[in-house]
Amino acid sequence: MSVLFETSVGDIIVDLETELCPILSLNFLKLCKAYKYNFCSFHNVVQNFIAQTGDPTDTGRGGSSVFHLLPTSSSAYQSTPYFTPTEISPKLKHGAFGTLSMAVAGEGDQRGCGSQFFLTLKDNLDYLDGKHAPFGRVIEGEETLQKINEALTDQEGRPLRDIRIRHVIVLDDPFDDPEGLDVPPNSPVPTAKQLASLRVGDEEEIEESGDEEEIAQKRRERDARAQALTLEMVGDLPFADVAPPENVLFVCKLNAVTTSEDLELIFSRFGEILSCEIIRDQKTGDSLQYAFIEFKEREDAERAYLKMDNVLIDDRRIHVDFSQVSLALIRP
Repeated sequence: MSVLFETSVGDIIVDLETELCPILSLNFLKLCKAYKYNFCSFHNVVQNFIAQTGDPTDTGRGGSSVFHLLPTSSSAYQSTPYFTPTEISPKLKHGAFGTLSMAVAGEGDQRGCGSQFFLTLKDNLDYLDGKHAPFGRVIEGEETLQKINEALTDQEGRPLRDIRIRHVIVLDDPFDDPEGLDVPPNSPVPTAKQLASLRVGDEEEIEESGDEEEIAQKRRERDARAQALTLEMVGDLPFADVAPPENVLFVCKLNAVTTSEDLELIFSRFGEILSCEIIRDQKTGDSLQYAFIEFKEREDAERAYLKMDNVLIDDRRIHVDFSQVSLALIRP
């Protein structure tokens, strides 16, 4: 019984051991069917170990089983977010690259599975046996899994460039739906919390409904929110919801060696620049690799935006967009 994951770096198809692990498989399939994995990030990637996802909060501490999401009137409802995987089969091991396993969390009576799962990134991870619950394997998409394995991550194991599950397609499901399972007719849009977890540098295209103009507007709003929240997290903004100026460009993906003076010289051919500032770490002074350029005239900013996006500067292809934050808030 198979599931297709469309991720931001490629597709992965997993096959489940439904006969050996019926409850684990049912929980996983119904979470997939209800779109609970859509837009989840791979929040914990440890090279040559595991790639973990399935947490809608992207914190590593969220998620619950499908049984907890059912209405309380359902005969299958469980009051706790985890269920105990009593069916961990001794026949199934974490022995091969691409093993699919439910993450087991908690202690004592609270120990169990929710929605988080991982894929192994190396053979012979036998020391995970008995601690977590393998119930399937990757049958297509090992190249995609290898891309995830090679991703650069921060100190907490989250890829610096978001890797997310865009969409999930259940290819084969032998189980009846539990009573009260809510299955949306269409793939839902990301939640506010998921949007807030976006990182600048995420280049995925999110599947959205609407005509081209509506989709472009949604993506612009999402990108703008990501910019503002990133600045908020590094301490440059007191809050993220601010009125955007029309004459200020946001430039990111800069080379760390690029200076404000270099950037101003390059962009000045489009018109008079009032200010050009690469944002730097307040403690180390290192470039955070994004900048704000304020033009005197809005029309000049528009021309620069149209011409400079994806241009190569100091061996890095930059991204240019209109700023969604007020310069008054980022200046000391």
